[in-house]
Amino acid sequence: MAGGEATATVAGDNPIDTLLRLVHDVAQISIAGFSGKFKKDCTDLARRVTLLAHLLEEIKDSNTLFGSCFSDLSVALQAAKKLLLAANDIKIPSDAAVKKIPFQFQCVTWKLEKALGSFPYDHFDISEEVQEQVGLARAQLRRATERYGGPVNSNLLSRALSQPLDKEIDLLHSGCSGIGTLHLENIGNIDHEVRIKVGGVPNGSACSKIVQELKRVGNSSKLSEVGVPGISGLAREDDSPIKSHEESEKPDSPVIPAEFLCPISLELMRDPVIVAATGQTYERSYIQQWIDGGHMTCPKTQQQLHNLTLTPNYALRNLISDWCAKNNIEQPTTTANGKTKKSNGSFRYVSREVSAIELIVRKLSSRSVEECRAAVAEIRSLSKRSTENRILIGEAGAIPVLVKLLTSEDRQIQENAVTAVLNLSIFDDNKGIIMLAGAIPSIVQVLRTGTTEARENAAATVFSLSLGNENKIIIGASGAIPALIDLLLTGNTRGKKDAASALFNLCIYQGNKGRAVRAGIIPALLKMLTDSSSCMVDEALTILSVLANHKEAKAAISRASTIPVLIDLLRTGLPRSKENAAAILLSLCKRDSENLACLCRLGAVIPLSELAKSGTVRAKRKATSLLESLRKSQQHNN
Repeated sequence: MAGGEATATVAGDNPIDTLLRLVHDVAQISIAGFSGKFKKDCTDLARRVTLLAHLLEEIKDSNTLFGSCFSDLSVALQAAKKLLLAANDIKIPSDAAVKKIPFQFQCVTWKLEKALGSFPYDHFDISEEVQEQVGLARAQLRRATERYGGPVNSNLLSRALSQPLDKEIDLLHSGCSGIGTLHLENIGNIDHEVRIKVGGVPNGSACSKIVQELKRVGNSSKLSEVGVPGISGLAREDDSPIKSHEESEKPDSPVIPAEFLCPISLELMRDPVIVAATGQTYERSYIQQWIDGGHMTCPKTQQQLHNLTLTPNYALRNLISDWCAKNNIEQPTTTANGKTKKSNGSFRYVSREVSAIELIVRKLSSRSVEECRAAVAEIRSLSKRSTENRILIGEAGAIPVLVKLLTSEDRQIQENAVTAVLNLSIFDDNKGIIMLAGAIPSIVQVLRTGTTEARENAAATVFSLSLGNENKIIIGASGAIPALIDLLLTGNTRGKKDAASALFNLCIYQGNKGRAVRAGIIPALLKMLTDSSSCMVDEALTILSVLANHKEAKAAISRASTIPVLIDLLRTGLPRSKENAAAILLSLCKRDSENLACLCRLGAVIPLSELAKSGTVRAKRKATSLLESLRKSQQHNN
């Protein structure tokens, strides 16, 4: 890097430490705040970079050598850091900067996505949660790259990235011009398969060549169409229109990715939910109708539905929303001119419903306790019924009033208010309003002092709101974690499960793991594992598996004499419990000779050998890795 960046790799330095420092530098820049014309670009890029901290923390102690992938990622992160500093420093951008910087953001996001795409994930023991976060970051980077200028042409990028990026960014401070108008919209249909090595963004003379290339390609009739790639697994929320499969096959209509279609209706999903028992995703209304009809099997897999819980697939909803926006398909997420769009494409007038809801919302502020109590109960009922109601209630301004009612001395009002907020949070747009209304401190208060049902629903609300990565940070710092741990210990079965779900989600964020340990989560989880009457073994193990890769948590788990309990579960637990126990033990024993010796001493070799032969696929992999570590440890000691 020009200027001798402090984060440059030095001889003998661990490349992952260098990457972590770069991510930390970007986080510090982000904390200081962005301003100016490129504020949103900087904020989005910084947020995506900071998501990588969890990945790097998990592989920090690995001795596996994959220099090229670390090198590519290091180059991309250094470029991102320098671009953030340069773009944020330009308060009144010149015409040249306005044209040039978006192109540089496109190149940096492209480079980051490609570096992550070539990362050897299979060679590291990376948790599923972190893999999901990296997948989310890659999907966001991919979409951002295309938003800056459409799918990228390989010839164009080979010229654009032929010069070091840091040199080009340095020129921004000296007011470098010499770049023509980049008609990046012209490359919207160019071949997206780019396999070149990235070196940087063009200097002034290179840019003029790119302009000519863009003009040439833009006028060419030989443009290859780019289909929308199928994406699955990630989750977020946003309503989308329902369009029949037959309509999607029309020549003039975009092809809907198969993952976006409900397996029952074959229509584009607008409220996808995951069936907890099988992991399959369906449109909520259709799977609910299936269950209400008395069916106890999964329509797609025919597995028995022992658990009827339906969890919103937030990321898939967001992906569907993005796809609809990209293909100019109208989404029924808001009302317009007193009407909403129905699934068949027709419109339904909702002026009467809007008026009725607005009247109820006004009554929420009534001085009459009875009138207020009736109004909040009605809002709770309406918000439970449909996504459309959640939209209308949010647009009517009910959320800030409901947040105030969370601290009501009337137990019934408080209980209904927190449940209404929970129902409204299912719709993603409402999550932001709830957070902006400052609901978290009041929800935490309900967690601590509310009725049994209010505490359960407060925990469920924390889980719903914490699905956003930014919200995990805010909620973690609010005091919610100690209150959730208390509910985990003292609540009824439903309350404990709600608390466990919320804690699991919060602990995915690295910064909350230490908070949870200091709040006493390890003894609470150990109690759940050793209590013969407990029905929370799987939940406790799942949370422990997220915590076990954190240094402070790892030490606390070892001190609490958890290893003997985990070994016992290897012998007697259910298949899922054995799998998670093996995963936790592997994390605890990684580069830890004392824990490995403890495993030998307590006779873990026999149950691990059995698990390596007959366990689940993941359990076999974890057990085999542990046995290999034990073998190497014994050879070293001999």
